[in-house]
Amino acid sequence: MEIENKELYRFVAAPEWAQSLTDEEMIKLLVNSDFAREVTEEGRDYCYFLHKYIKVDNDRTSEYAFMAYTLTQPENLERASMYDMVLEENEFYEVNRIAVYRNGQLIDKTSDTTVKVLDNESESNRGVISSSKKLNLSIKDLHLGDILILEDIKVKVFTEKEFLRRDFVKHILISPDVYWAYGKYHYKFINDRDKPVAYKKFFYRDAQGKLLPEVKGHLDKGQSFEILEYDFINPVDPNREIFPFIDFATEANWYDLSNYIYPLYKEAFEAKLEDFAPDFTQKLDAMNSLDEKIEYVIEYVQNNIYYLYNADEMNGHKPQEPHLTYQNKQGDCKAKSVLMKVMLAYLGVEADVVLVNYNSDFYLKYYLPSLLSFNHVIVKIKYNGEEYFVDATDRNRFGRLEKRAVLSFCHYMEIAPDNILKIRKPTHFPDYCIDEKVRVEVKENKGTIVLETTYRFNRADGIRSYFKSTSKKEILDSWSNALYYNLNYCNDRKGKDLRDIFKDAKIEITKDDKVENEVVTRYEARLDEPYFTDQQGKRFLMYFDGSVVKNNVREFQHSDSSFWHSFDSERYDIELLTDENIDTKEKYTVQECDINNLYFKHKTEKFITKHSGKVVVEYDPLTNIEVPLDQFEALREDYHIVADSNYGIGIDIVEKGIGGWLKRIFK
Repeated sequence: MEIENKELYRFVAAPEWAQSLTDEEMIKLLVNSDFAREVTEEGRDYCYFLHKYIKVDNDRTSEYAFMAYTLTQPENLERASMYDMVLEENEFYEVNRIAVYRNGQLIDKTSDTTVKVLDNESESNRGVISSSKKLNLSIKDLHLGDILILEDIKVKVFTEKEFLRRDFVKHILISPDVYWAYGKYHYKFINDRDKPVAYKKFFYRDAQGKLLPEVKGHLDKGQSFEILEYDFINPVDPNREIFPFIDFATEANWYDLSNYIYPLYKEAFEAKLEDFAPDFTQKLDAMNSLDEKIEYVIEYVQNNIYYLYNADEMNGHKPQEPHLTYQNKQGDCKAKSVLMKVMLAYLGVEADVVLVNYNSDFYLKYYLPSLLSFNHVIVKIKYNGEEYFVDATDRNRFGRLEKRAVLSFCHYMEIAPDNILKIRKPTHFPDYCIDEKVRVEVKENKGTIVLETTYRFNRADGIRSYFKSTSKKEILDSWSNALYYNLNYCNDRKGKDLRDIFKDAKIEITKDDKVENEVVTRYEARLDEPYFTDQQGKRFLMYFDGSVVKNNVREFQHSDSSFWHSFDSERYDIELLTDENIDTKEKYTVQECDINNLYFKHKTEKFITKHSGKVVVEYDPLTNIEVPLDQFEALREDYHIVADSNYGIGIDIVEKGIGGWLKRIFK
């Protein structure tokens, strides 16, 4: 069933299965109850009723909504007066009722509603091809204090190329927004498909807020699942708890799903590079090492094959043939990944195309098995006993395979026979992502600072991009701003222009090795007032790089969610030199630490002389790994130890004369 432009929307009565209300039945629900008055006095917006029904058929999915809510805020009035509805290919919109209840009268607003059909081209300049349309609905003459009544249904009819959505249901009910209070909330999922639909409830709580066990069930054809609540406010604490949700999916297991999808890719996987790209194979054959060939293949696909996201084609899983991707120099994530796999196969390198979902990665372990839980395709490469993941849609990534950027995600499924959902191995960086040498030297109350920083892996790609897209003055100010805090100048010269603190500052890239994926920068500046001075006039030299502290770990508070431990390895060699005497016994000056737990190692080693202090800080995390809640507090405590002056060094200047001597004696 193809939908013509003129049929994208229509004003019709609600379908029989929705069991809509008559005007009289609806008006009986528009009552200002004690609950309604209480929540509106609290300033909360009130929805008299919300009926939300999902009906899945063999060839379509219908989403029905019927609601009535108050227009008490100007923002709500503005949003209600004009709103957009995006329709995918072969999707249409039915308006069943638009009305307001004003001063005890029901007023039909259908004739006051204007609908414009627009092409939804907002992303076309980013390589996104979509035949979706946007309906712009405008309702005239809405008043503050009106009760707006909307009843509509969005219907998606599956085309032949959307066979995956035709064969499998995937729907997630997320509990209502905490912003609204509901007089009545009614949700219904109706299965009218031939295949059973399973459901699974997560993160629901009892009246005392205690997490309830997961609830599983399934719906045969003709059966429905319902939730009915009266005088309802979602009790979830969004800052500490995960919104309760229910996952609906066609009954399946990962093993069967992998055997469903693999035949769709099998023929493309078996293509021979030499059959359609002899010129490319000649280039590969002429290269000296396998490392060089792998790097060339990855960067060729990433940078020379244009990423074309075809939103409609992504609803199916039949990949473009690799010879077309190579010939046309464009393709979506499936096409680019398949081409990369075929090129690597020519080199004798084992590679798999895998399904991921970066956005919902955390939830994949909770979801029911479904191919529709994934939204992206990447490549997994096995080389020299290690596993590497490469996103074929990335650009401007460089380096030999083991030096390339590391992707951050946990769950994936290989497109191969007899497979299941897998958890990737956590990553341990073989070298430091940031390796920085800091030298601050003061003579006769004048100082200089030099930072030489080596960036590797993701950091190298990021710093290249930053220098390419940012003005030199902005880069210098960014570095100087970080040093303003690292040197603790933020506490004794607030409001002073950075350029008056860091004189004659300059920065440059001194090395850019794209094979090793290393970028080295050098920053230097003069410091006319190098010492931090406290309110008692005591002087210090200090350098603490707060990025090592990982405040998001120390401040993490959540009842439901594990912590995703994903950090870069760092090393800092910080040296502070002065021509003044320093307190070589001061506690924090000499303090060292050596932390070694399951998730990270952190070590500081100090070297103190009469006129200098040096610290080597090494932070080596296990990254891309979930920290369960029952292990988190011990991890947090170790990060608190890092924050207790174990991420840099400070030296106290011993003032000359009897005053300085007395301070040391009575300290």
